[in-house]
Amino acid sequence: MPEQFELAARVRARSGTSLVRRLRREGDVPAVLYGGGKPNISIAINHDVLFHSLEKESFHSAVIVINTDGNREQAILKDIQRHPHKTNILHADFQRVDRNKPILISMPIHFEGEDECVGVKIDGGMINHLITSVEVTCLPEKLPERIEVDVSGLQKNESLHLSDIPLPEGVELTALMYDESGDHDLAIASVSARRVETVDLEDQAPTESVDEGDQEDGSDSDTDSESRDEPE
Repeated sequence: MPEQFELAARVRARSGTSLVRRLRREGDVPAVLYGGGKPNISIAINHDVLFHSLEKESFHSAVIVINTDGNREQAILKDIQRHPHKTNILHADFQRVDRNKPILISMPIHFEGEDECVGVKIDGGMINHLITSVEVTCLPEKLPERIEVDVSGLQKNESLHLSDIPLPEGVELTALMYDESGDHDLAIASVSARRVETVDLEDQAPTESVDEGDQEDGSDSDTDSESRDEPE
């Protein structure tokens, strides 16, 4: 069962640059809750609570309960704005969801079985992750906890495509919903041969040779120098 998230929020009666700055100084994040056939409302969420929630991967693709002064509404996270140089969260957007209407949400792909992959262990190949997230369409109650793809049986020079992703009943990949031609059935992972660098000896620069005469001159010079340094 997917992890349940709930965020306490308070309604912001006013907006504006000065108010937003004051909210941030007080440790809150200005946010907006919109959609679902209802008016947009400006809210404020505790910065630390939101920050630690964002550290969990499942939070980004979960149905979240936004509790605004006792009014609980379901929503999904649509956008996060962060400070360009700090870890601070500057703003958040949440979109309401209707339990009776499908939602579109991007979810990360978890590649399983890489250590046992045939193309790597036996054929000496290398796994390539070509797509790391997909957009799914489903009712909120059907939203899976994660998207998993098993690559253990993948052989060298083989690929897995979007259509190979196992999905629960009621969940569809948005890219394939109306793809009658199959043009959007993109590869998500492949096993390719490892690149081996070969060196052409003819292309190597020749090593510098030392002339015997120069070497002898240098030896004599060193000998003379050492003999002059010795005390009489």
